[in-house]
Amino acid sequence: MGRHFEVRAAAMAATAKQKSAANMRASKEIYMAAKRGVPDPNANLALRSAIEKYRKTCPKDVIERAIKKAQGGDATNYIEGRYEAFGPGSSYLIIDTLTDNVNRALVNVRTAVTRKGGHLGSVIYNFEQKGLMVFDFDKSKDELEEALVFGDVDVKEISVEDGKAEVVIEPSDLEKATNILKDLGVSEFDVNEVTWLANDKVTLEEDDLRKFKELLEQLDDCEDVQNVYHNVQL
Repeated sequence: MGRHFEVRAAAMAATAKQKSAANMRASKEIYMAAKRGVPDPNANLALRSAIEKYRKTCPKDVIERAIKKAQGGDATNYIEGRYEAFGPGSSYLIIDTLTDNVNRALVNVRTAVTRKGGHLGSVIYNFEQKGLMVFDFDKSKDELEEALVFGDVDVKEISVEDGKAEVVIEPSDLEKATNILKDLGVSEFDVNEVTWLANDKVTLEEDDLRKFKELLEQLDDCEDVQNVYHNVQL
């Protein structure tokens, strides 16, 4: 696969605690998307995108409860946060949070980073926000590229290998590209979201790589952490 594709940590969750944390992340994001607009995915693009993002990794009942919670006028409010960090070795991280306690989120993120030898600091200039789509595809790269370009999608990168396709596009074209791919017969996506992609990936030495993976595990366990983006080749 191309240099950007990595299996989502939530999909790889092995323990009950990790699965619970992954479901909580999905629930919060879907709830907030539903609360900010109409709690109907047919009339709310943000909600539809959030459901699509978690549909393969989150139980259907978790998604339905989050939407019903918003429909019921629940007063819970989560605050978005973003922390940038230098991690072990030459790693960079963008850590997004969604929390009902900003102070707790900051302490948890900062503690996890500093315990692995890193520190908070500005690194976002090393990333670009793009639309990322990964899916099964049994046709040629040329056919895929032609359909997207003729559909006026701003394509940045395409790879098709061993029946798996990866497409990087401008974020504003994500819904348009999704509809085009569905017309091509793509029914499910491994990844279909707006994300932060590193301009360059780095390979860490053994000790730094171990610390980095431990840091990702700690962040994955943190109830306030919603998404983590980084520049490390795993």
